[in-house]
Amino acid sequence: MENSPFKNLAEDAPFELSPVMPTMLAGDKVIQFRCHKDVGCWNACCSNIDITLTPYDILRLKNRLEMSSGEFLKEYTVPYEMDQDGMPGVKLRAVEGGTACRFMKPEGCGVYEDRPTACRYYPVALLSMRNQDEYTDRTSFALVQEKHCLGHQEPRSLTIDEYRQEQGVDVYDEKGRGWRQLVLKRKSAGPGIGKPPAISNQLFFMVSYDIDRFRAFVASDAFNKTYDVPLEVMATLLADDEALMEFGYNFLKHTLFGEKFLEERDGAYEQRMERLKAKAEKLRAEYLAGREALEDEKYSDAPRPGDCGCGDGERA
Repeated sequence: MENSPFKNLAEDAPFELSPVMPTMLAGDKVIQFRCHKDVGCWNACCSNIDITLTPYDILRLKNRLEMSSGEFLKEYTVPYEMDQDGMPGVKLRAVEGGTACRFMKPEGCGVYEDRPTACRYYPVALLSMRNQDEYTDRTSFALVQEKHCLGHQEPRSLTIDEYRQEQGVDVYDEKGRGWRQLVLKRKSAGPGIGKPPAISNQLFFMVSYDIDRFRAFVASDAFNKTYDVPLEVMATLLADDEALMEFGYNFLKHTLFGEKFLEERDGAYEQRMERLKAKAEKLRAEYLAGREALEDEKYSDAPRPGDCGCGDGERA
């Protein structure tokens, strides 16, 4: 696999006391809510976090902190599995030995302008669903009502859509739509496609979360020997995080679900098949050599001439 673009990638059930009400709401639903510094529960929701990060969340935060995506992932996140097939996800890491957000300050969120999608939505929950015979997700909402939150008692009413726009979450939703569809597609595919190989999850993780590593992957000789990406498109991908992120969503559809997106260079498929054939032959040879070695070891203690104590050529 010397020239393979994929070389070296390795490195809901609802709870009874869930604060999310089961009723699905439309965007024009009027809610009563306001959060501000003088509310009695200020910062309480940031003291016990469980925040899943989207690719766009990571992009915004790593750029704000002037870190590479790899550095941000190592410093500020913890990995987890989003389904039984090991689909990788990442959550925001809490303070050492505690549950509070590391960005929480007495005056509020220290990264407020670039805070994650889940923080912007609170106390609304986004519900995305997709039927197996549908190509796009359906969006609805639910209301989160936790006992500690006093914002629901504030005398202000507005629709969910108005709240989303106020919090800037509509932009985050638009940037994250392609990724949500990928997640829903993987989950709704079910057992029909079988458990994905490890390299599929590694590829999903890199493209979704480690955008700087993905950029290096796209710029590599191996990638460009396999895929025919126009020069002007490549220049945009190498310079624009958001363009690369959108490209990544389509690339995952191409590689994981066979949805044609990229043109392969002439002979790339044949070369890949040759590499796979050579690898299979190498593994077979190693297996046979290992079996022969075991056979030799198995019979290494068998009696040899003279082992009986007799001299050479003598009869017992």
